[in-house]
Amino acid sequence: MRPEDLLLPTPSGLYCPPGDFHVDPTRPVARALITHGHADHARAGHGAVLATRETLAIMAARYGEGFAGTTQAATLGQTTRIGDADVTFHPAGHVLGSAQIAVSAKGLTIVASGDYKRRSDPTCRGFEPIGCDVFITEATFALPVFRHPDPKAEIEKLVTSLAQFPERTHLVGAYSLGKAQRIIKMLRNAGRNDTIYLHGSMEKLCRLYEAEGIALGPLSPATVAVGTKSEFAGAVVVCPPSEIAERWARRFADPVSCFASGWMRIRQRAKQARVELPLILSDHADWDELTATIEEIAPAQVWVTHGREEALVRWCALKGMAARPLHMVGYEEEAD
Repeated sequence: MRPEDLLLPTPSGLYCPPGDFHVDPTRPVARALITHGHADHARAGHGAVLATRETLAIMAARYGEGFAGTTQAATLGQTTRIGDADVTFHPAGHVLGSAQIAVSAKGLTIVASGDYKRRSDPTCRGFEPIGCDVFITEATFALPVFRHPDPKAEIEKLVTSLAQFPERTHLVGAYSLGKAQRIIKMLRNAGRNDTIYLHGSMEKLCRLYEAEGIALGPLSPATVAVGTKSEFAGAVVVCPPSEIAERWARRFADPVSCFASGWMRIRQRAKQARVELPLILSDHADWDELTATIEEIAPAQVWVTHGREEALVRWCALKGMAARPLHMVGYEEEAD
């Protein structure tokens, strides 16, 4: 069996003919396997969805209980037979419930990584390298310029700024699924125990994380109804990055604009977004993590998708590894 007979890119996403299912389809399909709950990978409207229990809960929270015709929870490490293919979910280390999906048939195994990272994250299971014939890797930060610093050091920058400017509100722009909860948990681990305030769009998923056993400490809505500008002085407010420069931000005391993202490595992006305190904190693997992961797994082939595909394909070629870009569309880069 050729790899393309087991998984192939289509306009709807990766498709498995032996199992008649798609992985992270970009449009409604009859049967979908979902790696994680971010909206560009987990869409509503599929006939049947197989994903981890946590990812199913995230999809229900975002889209409502009827987001798919039927759902089935995948147990990590447990193999499920679908048609003529075997499917196994393994931790990806991206966000709560995220998983790589291993698809096997006739002695051939392909692992679709979804999105992943190798850094420690107190809010989700860590990535597990899985031996395979073909490894499908993301490439969001697949350029040598992207080398993420120590996450704890980035959180310490925020803690230091809070101590230096106790009269100012720190607005931390972060994606609502994964990044927001990771920042809150890391702040707790760094010793910050007072109330952290949330933009309304953050509340539902933070409560979901807490229901999954991830304690986030005292949280409160960041609304004028619960306080005046002076009461937010010295506070941390977690919000979508788009709100930092909007009218909504003016309710807070001389706000310090922060943005937690791997893209903050590029100073021009921070400047354009008018970010005062850039925090280089990513939920995706950086260049060194991507290349180290490929070397560790040592697959016969590497397929590269959604991101800086050509650079990673070139690196593989220089290492004597067979690689190809998939040129798939429909997966966003800006959310990190």
